[in-house]
Amino acid sequence: MKALGRRIALGLRARVRKAALGIERMLPRPAVTGGAFPRRPITRVVVFGRLPNPTIDYYLVARLRAAGMPPAQIVDIRDVHLGTIEPVGTLVVICRYATRPVVTWIERHSSVLAGVALFIDDDIGAVITGSEAKLGYRVFLYHRALGPLRRLNRYLDMVWVSTPALAEALSEAKAQVLPPAPPEEIWRGSAETEPTDGSGAVFIVYHATAVHTKEHRFLRPIIEEILRIRPQATFEVTADDRTASIWADLERVHVVPPSSWEVFLARTTQQRADIALVPLLKSRANETRAGTKRIDVVRLRAAGIFSASPAYGVPDDSAELRLPNRRKVWIETILRLIDDPRARAEAAAASRHLVVAASAAADRGLPGLGPTDA
Repeated sequence: MKALGRRIALGLRARVRKAALGIERMLPRPAVTGGAFPRRPITRVVVFGRLPNPTIDYYLVARLRAAGMPPAQIVDIRDVHLGTIEPVGTLVVICRYATRPVVTWIERHSSVLAGVALFIDDDIGAVITGSEAKLGYRVFLYHRALGPLRRLNRYLDMVWVSTPALAEALSEAKAQVLPPAPPEEIWRGSAETEPTDGSGAVFIVYHATAVHTKEHRFLRPIIEEILRIRPQATFEVTADDRTASIWADLERVHVVPPSSWEVFLARTTQQRADIALVPLLKSRANETRAGTKRIDVVRLRAAGIFSASPAYGVPDDSAELRLPNRRKVWIETILRLIDDPRARAEAAAASRHLVVAASAAADRGLPGLGPTDA
C-alpha cells in the first residue's frame, strides 16, 4: 500500500508540473524588435525600477558609474512626474517591473528614444507557476513584470539577464548575460569585530526570501542537530508567517520577519555573522538564479556554505564551500566551521575574492555603452 501511495503521489506531482509548464507557456515573454541597438546616439540612461531594489543595486548602479558611461537617472516606476524626463537620445532600461504610465511614456516617445532595454534576474514565469510563492506575490509579478510585456515588446531592442541559464530559458529574446557587479560599498559592510574564537559563541544565519519554503524544511533538522551538540551556537533565520512555524520550539533560534530591502541592507551592513547558510534545492526557478546571496555573505563577513548549484558552482580549488544537498554533509561542515576559526576565515576570504572580481567587472559599464565598446 505504501508503494502504491508513493506512485500515486509521484504521478500527481508529475501532472501538476506538466500543468504548470502549460500555463507558463501561455504567459507573456520578452521579445525584441530585431532592429539596430542603439537606434541613435545615447545621451543619457534612464532606469525604471521599483525602488528601493536590490536588483538595481547589485547589477546596475556600479555599471552606470563606469568611466565613459553617459549620465544616468534612476526613476521609481511609481513616480507620476514622468513628464520631466528628457526622452531625446535616452536609453530606457526597465529593471524587472513596469507600470502602465511608464509603458505609455515609452510609446509616446519611441521615435526619439535611443533604445529600450529590459533587465531580468529571475525566471518570473517559473516563479509564478511554481509552488513556493504566495498568491499575492504571483499576482504582483504578473501585473508588474509580465503583463506589461504585451505592450512593451513592440519597443524592446535588448534584453539583459543575470545568468546563462536564464538566457537559455528566454532564448527567443536573444538575451545577453549581465552578471552581478555590485558597488564596493554595498558588500564591504561596517562591522569591525574580529572573528570569534573556538571557545566563544558562534552566530549562524539563514537570510531567506519568501520563495524558499523547501530550503527552510531542509535546514530545520540540520540546525536542530547543530544546536543540540554545540551549545555555543545560535541561529538567526528570516521567515515569513508560513515558514516561521518550521522553526517553532527550537531554543537559541531567533526568527526575524522579512523586511524591505532598505532595512535589510542597513541591518546586515552593521551585523556580523560567523557562518551564513545558502541552500538552494532543485527547482525550475532555482536553476536560473544568480549567486547574489554570496554578496550578502561577504557583507556579513561570514563563512558561507552554499549548495552546489548553477548559481554558486560546483566544488573547485577555491576554499569556498559548495556542498551537495545532503543533510549529513551539511552537519559535518557546519560543525567543522564552528570548531575551526581558521577554516571560517578561509571560506570567508574565498567568497570575498569572488565578489571583488564581480565588482571589478562593473568597470566595463553596460553592453554597447561602456569604454570597452567605444
